[in-house]
Order: sequence, then structure tokens, then C-alpha cells
Amino acid sequence: MKPNIIFLMTDQQRWDALGVVNPLVKTPNLDRMARDGVLYRQAVCQAPLCVPSRYSMMLGQYASTVGVLTNADAIVEDSNLPCEPLPERFRAAGYQTAGFGKTHWNHGKSDPRPSRRGFEIRAIGQPRDSALYEDGARMMGDEAPEGLAAYFKETEVYGAGEEEVAGYIGGTSTVPAEHHRDGWVAQQCLDFIENDMDPNRPLFLYLSFLKPHAGFNVPAGFEDLYRLEDIPSVAQPPWSEEQHTHLSRRNTPWLDQRYESWRSAWNHMNDVERRRTTLRYWANCSWLDACFGQVLEALKETGRLENCLVVFTSDHGDMMGERNHRFSKYCLYDSSVRVPLILSGSCIADAQRGSVSERPAELIDLAPTLLDAAGLPPDPRLPGESLLGGFSRQGTFCEYHGGGMEEVAPAPAFMWRTPEWKLILYGEGTAEEQGSTKGELYDLKRDPNEWFNLYDRPSVRAVQQRMTQELENHLLLSNEFAVDGGQFPVLSQTNQRNGNEDE
Repeated sequence: MKPNIIFLMTDQQRWDALGVVNPLVKTPNLDRMARDGVLYRQAVCQAPLCVPSRYSMMLGQYASTVGVLTNADAIVEDSNLPCEPLPERFRAAGYQTAGFGKTHWNHGKSDPRPSRRGFEIRAIGQPRDSALYEDGARMMGDEAPEGLAAYFKETEVYGAGEEEVAGYIGGTSTVPAEHHRDGWVAQQCLDFIENDMDPNRPLFLYLSFLKPHAGFNVPAGFEDLYRLEDIPSVAQPPWSEEQHTHLSRRNTPWLDQRYESWRSAWNHMNDVERRRTTLRYWANCSWLDACFGQVLEALKETGRLENCLVVFTSDHGDMMGERNHRFSKYCLYDSSVRVPLILSGSCIADAQRGSVSERPAELIDLAPTLLDAAGLPPDPRLPGESLLGGFSRQGTFCEYHGGGMEEVAPAPAFMWRTPEWKLILYGEGTAEEQGSTKGELYDLKRDPNEWFNLYDRPSVRAVQQRMTQELENHLLLSNEFAVDGGQFPVLSQTNQRNGNEDE
């Protein structure tokens, strides 16, 4: 029988918020996965925000190819998708497909019966009137309305996406874990494993949580895993203002306003209060790790892990107070674009178990990897590489086109990264009226915090030229954009925009 595919995912979990990377973080179940599999230390997302990252990953194509660039974008009609999403590919191959939690297709406001896109069984921790509704899905708002109402009541002061100041300060939740959206989703997954798995078909199981994304209202008990005195302070740069970076462009007022509110609040905190935010973020990671552990144990008891590939990743990271108290994502620095990525299970060769890979992995590699593991034919439309085979990619790519709440979209910014160097090219002004191309270049070995921009320094001219050529080659070969005469071309906005919900 084909191997079972177990796809585990979180939202906004930094690449280093794992015990195998940072021993201060308590994630024993994911650590066990890494010890039994492969940890990809250099993995990056293709867009540093939820909706385009998830579209890109589930379709196996870059965000600009898909046409979903911001959190306000969506492809409403399935006929407009550039290829089949992963659950549909596995359903067509004879798998039982079950999806629990966040996909963020964001197509529910414009279609009263939005597709489940290949999932036969679906449960979502949202109300039915959410833009994240999918036709026929079990919705928490229908089945546990009092619990969902209690959760929303506790987080109502957290603001949009639970990412305002109060959301990042957080607190110990007074709402039982099962009434959190992730707690309800985890229980739906466990109920499915116990009662509804088809013994005659291989399984494609997708479990995707909303946290550790803010808000940091942590279920009781998980903060107790940490001692505040062990939590390090967040290192800050030796400058007070961004200058000559893609973040210094002043054409995204909603993000600028949010940043100023974070910065003002954290400037008035003492170090203990700041470190408590990190503690609660890690405690959220520990809670979700415990949920994953329950699901993996239940699958083990059914024998489904005897022939399987297990994936764990996240859609992007979180700045967590870096660069003068900046939180969330919306940039191309490592804390935002690097993601945890683990492959484990019987599909991993014995020689690779317990290894750490430095290959330049991308989230678009997951689609060809899972097809490869299942023995399904490769799809030439997918530019990614199977992580179970060799690789030829020189570096990794990420793109940023704004958050989606701007009145006018900013000019794009593109990243090309190797383990040693990072290049960021960005246009001044708006996407429609771009000024000259600017750049950032960082020596990641000497400057892992990306504080010192070396772009146009004579001492790194050869590196800059090589990285620029590699980025241009990537853009051309992936049918994305060409850099023409130092200008980025105007982007055609052909995809439909929906409201931004649950960033």
C-alpha cells in the first residue's frame, strides 16, 4: 500500500522555536521527529505572510506564478487554480483525505459554497460566516459555539489578527484548552483517527494550527514549563531607525502605524516584561507540540506510522521584537522567512535518520516531495525539488508584495539567500510607479542578525554581482519577473481580493 502522508503545520513559528535548534524551547515531540528524520536548517517560505505562503505551498508554485501575493488575495474559483492542490492530488490517487484546521484559502466571502479543494473530511475552528468556511466542513461555530464565543471574548482586545500590542503581551488563558480553536481542531482530528479512518485506503492527513501566531493567551500549564530568568533578552541593533532597507520605505502606512504602536509599548517595558512575551510565544509552541504528540501517538496505535512520511513545517516566522521591537512578519529577514522543516517516518532512508541538512530547501519542495514519497508521477509544472532526492538549487527565494491592507501596493521586494549571504532587491515607490531598484546584502556568517547592509560596498562587489545574477536567473527560469534596466516591471493584479482575516 502507498505510504500514509501526515502533514503537520503551525502558523508563524520561527525556524529556531524548536528544541532541536534552541534547547530552551520545550518541543519534545517535534524534537523526536527530528531525531528520527531530517531537519532542514536552511528552509524558507516563498512569501512572508499567511495566504500567499499557504497557496504557494499547497500548490507547489511560487506566489507570483499562483497570483496570490498578499493576505487580501484569493483565488475563488477552482477552475482558476494553476494546478491541483495537494489534497486533491492525493484524493485522485486513492487516498482518504482529511483536513483539520487552517488552510487560509480565503475564498469564502465571494462564494457561498467554497470548495474543500480535495479534502473529503474537513473541520475548521471558525464560525460559519468566516471567509475561511469551506462547503460541508464541520465548523467550530456550529458545534461548539459557546467555546468559540469564550475564546473570542478573551481575545477581543487583541486587535486585528490578534497582533496588536495586547495580543503580543498576552496572558494565561482562562478559557479551557478545548475551547481554543486549536484545541477544538486537535480533538476533531483525534476523533477522526479513532472513529472514521478508512482501513482500506492510505491516508493523507493535514493538521494545521493557528498558533503560535499571536495572541499569546496560553492555555494553563504551559507557561510553567519555562523559568522567566532563563529567557534571553531580544538583541537589538546598534541603530535606532531603519535606513536604506525594504522596511524603510514609507508607503505602507498601516504597517508603519502598527510598528510604531509595538515600538512605543515595548520601549516603555522593562526587560522582564519583554522577556515574558518570548516565554509565552515558546509556551504556545509547547502546547501545540503536545497536541501533535497526542495525534502521533493515536496514529501509532492504529499502525498508520509503520508506512508513512510525516512532515512538520510552518508558513513563516515572526520577528518577535527584533529590529527595535518589530513583531509579526511582512519582511524578508531570516526571522520572518526561515521556517522549521522536518521530514520523518519510514520513507526516510536509514542513513538519513537523525541528520541535519543544510540544503537550500523551500516550501514549494513539499509538493514534489510528497508526490515522490507516494510513488505518484512528477508534475513538470512544479518548480520545486523532491527533498528525498538530489538537488541543484544554488539558493532560496522569497518575495514580498505588501500585506494587502495598503491602499496602494508597494513595489515588490525579492530575496535570494544562501547559508552564507542574503541579497534583497526592492523597488522604490509603488508597484505601479516604481522608482529605481535598491538593495541589501548581508554576510549571514558574520552578521546573522542582518544589521549591517553591505550593498554596493567595493569589498563585496563580486559577491553582490554573483548573487544578483543568480536571483535574475531564478526569476527568468521560474517565469516570474525579469529585472530590466534596474527596474522591476509593473505587476498585473489579476487575482480577486477578499478581506484579510486571521492573518
